[in-house]
Formats: sequence, C-alpha cells, structure tokens
Amino acid sequence: MQRKVSAVAAGVGHVVPVSIVAGGGGILIDADGNSLIDLGSGIAVTGIGNSAPAVVEAVTHQVQQFTHACFTVTPYDGYVAVAEKLNSITPGDHEKRTALFNTGSEAVENAIKIARSFTGKHAVVVFDHAFHGRTNLTMSMTAKSMPYKDGFGPFAPDIYRVPTSYPFRDGLTGEEAARYSLLQIDKQVGASNLAAIVIEPIQGEGGFIEPAPGFLPALQDWATANGVVFILDEVQTGFSRTGDLFASNHETLVPDIITTGKGIAGGLPLAAVTGRAEIMDSPQPGGLGGTYAGNPIACAAALATIETYEKHNLAVRARQIGAVIDEVFFELANSDDRIGDVRGRGAMKAVEVVLPGSGDPDPSLTASVARFAADHGVVVLTCGTYGSVIRFLPPLTISDELLRDGLRVVVDGFRAHAPTTHVKENRP
Repeated sequence: MQRKVSAVAAGVGHVVPVSIVAGGGGILIDADGNSLIDLGSGIAVTGIGNSAPAVVEAVTHQVQQFTHACFTVTPYDGYVAVAEKLNSITPGDHEKRTALFNTGSEAVENAIKIARSFTGKHAVVVFDHAFHGRTNLTMSMTAKSMPYKDGFGPFAPDIYRVPTSYPFRDGLTGEEAARYSLLQIDKQVGASNLAAIVIEPIQGEGGFIEPAPGFLPALQDWATANGVVFILDEVQTGFSRTGDLFASNHETLVPDIITTGKGIAGGLPLAAVTGRAEIMDSPQPGGLGGTYAGNPIACAAALATIETYEKHNLAVRARQIGAVIDEVFFELANSDDRIGDVRGRGAMKAVEVVLPGSGDPDPSLTASVARFAADHGVVVLTCGTYGSVIRFLPPLTISDELLRDGLRVVVDGFRAHAPTTHVKENRP
C-alpha cells in the first residue's frame, strides 16, 4: 500500500487495502496469505470466477498463436466469432451487427455515435441515478457528481436527464413513472431532436434500482413510435447476472442497441455494441474501432466465458444465489428497520440502508458495515446516489456454504453497529 501511494495517481482509489496474489472459487488470497470471500466479482466482471479453467485454456492457446493484430488492419476469426455469438444470443430475432471495444464506457459512447449517425439527431436522454462510464461523454450521462464528475467539467452537450422509476422512493407504478418521464422528454427535449434514450434495465452504481414493471416497455414503445433509438446499457446486468442471460429478457424487451461488457470475457477487457443491422451499419467505414478493440486474447476468453454461462446454466444458478441473499436479508429486515429495501434480480442484489423512522439514506452506517465486512475477510461493495446501498455481486460459481459465510459477516456488521433503539419486534 505504501508503494501504491507512491506510484499510483491518488484518484485511483481502492475499497480494501490488500494486495491480491491469487483467486478462484469465490475466494481472493492476499499477499499476507489471508483468504477473503469475494462478494463483488471485480464489479460484476468475474461471473464465472477469476481463474475459470475454460478461460485459462482458451487464453493460453491464443497467446501461443498471436497476442495482437489490430482488427481494423488485418481481421481475424475470434472477433467475428464473438460478433456472431452476440448477434445470436442478444434479445430479438432481427438481423444484427456487433462492434467490439475495450470497456463499457467505450461501448456506451459508441452506441451514442451510432444512434446519432443513424438518426441524424443529436440529443440523448438519460435518467436520474444513471451510471454509464467515466469518459467525457459517458461521465456527462452519469448522474452522480462525487466522485465521478466533480471537478471534471465542462461536460458534453445535448445530454438531458429525466426522472426514472424508483419504487422504494417514489411509490409509483411503472406506467405512472413512465408517463411522467415521457412528459418531461416530450416537453424538454422533443422527439424530433432526440437520437436515443439510454437506460440500464437495473441501475448499477445508482443503487441497483429495479424499475417498476411496465416502466421500460413504455419507454421502448414510445421510442419506437417516435423514431428514437432505444439503447439498453447491460454492461453490469448482462451475462446471467440477473437470472437470465440478459436483464432485457425479464420484460421481453428488444432494444434497438444493447451494450455489454464486464462479465463478457472472464476478466479480460472487452465490451460490445450489438444492434439492428440497419442502425449498426449507418456509420461510415473507419468510423468505429480502436487499436485494441476486440483484442484476440479477450475474444478467446469471451467465447470460452459465454460457453461456460450456457453449458453450466449459470442463469439458474444466479436465481439460486438471489434466493439465498433474499432469505438472509429479509430475515434481518424483519428485526432491523435500518434495512429499508432488499431488491434486485438473480445474483445482482442490494440492501438500501436507511435511518429508522424517516427512511432517509444512511451512508455512514453503509460505509461502516462495508468496513466491518472487509476487516472480517469479506469484500462487499457500496453504491447508490446517496451512498446508502450495499450491493452483492458474487461470482455465479460460488458455493452456497461460502456465500452464506460471507453474508453472515455482513449481517454481523449490522449487529455490531446496532443501537438497541434501532431494533424492532419481529413482523408477523
């Protein structure tokens, strides 16, 4: 950690002050030989584990062939095979095209480029609590100021933010929330100026906010009727994380464009934009790409990773993991009114921590519980616009025993910071 402070820019923070030397099976091992239970998966990246045998084998084979050949100079099969696979498995049976990139931010930014090229319009609508990345454009699309935007302006123009559906706090049905959002879009932006609507099917950094049923379909219907490209950002929700291969499938959404990343390649940097052929083909040749975009090693890892999700039916496993998390935290919520909400899908779950009585966010307790967990060998992540959400993103290969061990430590963290006045009688 002393070397890190001396060598690495201060803006590159960390959650747990350890140095990891090995990992696998839901365990991270640090330089001192400590074993930590991993309930974060590198922010939803290592869904199949961080040393999956299929990925190790695929990457080793590819390294022995060649490590890099810029696809926009001399194409290679791995990139094409990943594109074919994504065209096949993403929502909808229409003709699709895919372009590969390195990060989720790049994928979202390029999705906007493509939508603007196709429509000839420039305005983009995003939502309260959104997180789409750290580049200038995606930072402009991201809602939360600190730490993502503070001091980094000016931001990109033609980005408009409207309310989202937040059932725990707004109490609206999906249809009611959608009517309000669409009214804002119509009056403040106008469909004739709007290139794209961009939304996460479950908001990630914003607090694992799952919109009320009907909200997303209403947005899609409006976008389709008004010639607006409907983009679903599935960088965090994709690849079995929510109990289906893509979160879009829970409400049978068929986006015009879907962005993916994180869990796509077993820990190697890769992201993708997949969409309707006529939209994806609109930019001129040379308008999309990047030196490392679709690196052959990452593509080999992606093919092995996607095969693992499918072969081992990890979407089902995600639902089983979610059931365990629900069991543990609904039980805690019955006796502790600082648990305001337990939400999410599959193995993308969260607990919103509140002040008893008021329901206001409690970021202080949230941070204290996360520190307690880390001090006791469990890696958990916090999130939320108000800093009051503990999120759970365990690898989909974790055992029930290890998962319960990790969750038990988090529960102990609440109890260790529990004034007796914050504990209520069990609900019937």
